[in-house]
Amino acid sequence: MTMSAFAEKLGDRLPSANERAAANQLRQILAALATSDTQQRLRVLDQAGQPAEIILAPALSGLLMDLLRYIGQGDAVSLVPVSQMLTTQQAADILNVSRPFLVSLLEKGAIDHVTVGRHRRIKAEHLFAYKKARDTKRSDALSELAALDAEHL
Repeated sequence: MTMSAFAEKLGDRLPSANERAAANQLRQILAALATSDTQQRLRVLDQAGQPAEIILAPALSGLLMDLLRYIGQGDAVSLVPVSQMLTTQQAADILNVSRPFLVSLLEKGAIDHVTVGRHRRIKAEHLFAYKKARDTKRSDALSELAALDAEHL
């Protein structure tokens, strides 16, 4: 039996052209309504056709716009709660490294983790803290290289 790709969750596949267009349209609407620190009010029709008002705090609006931007660009998106425990493969996928390399990081103590039976589990917030520190270090190194290169011009 063949299953339509659209029956799969969006995080498990790339968004369709219609989904990308809808995401871009909604993002443009939110961006047009956005003001610095004020809540946005959206009115939508519920299933019965009655108007319902949704109030979006600025932080929620920004997060939603980021999500819609990725979907609009055609990227698959998965949300990971910071309290979630991840397997080594899930964590490796998030960091875009191999699982053996991630395990070596865990063994060096670079990322906090717990062992459940024989399996290692990484709390998402610890993984994202490591990722942020790694990305900052990379960015600083790149800036330093660019500065050194500029000296030689």
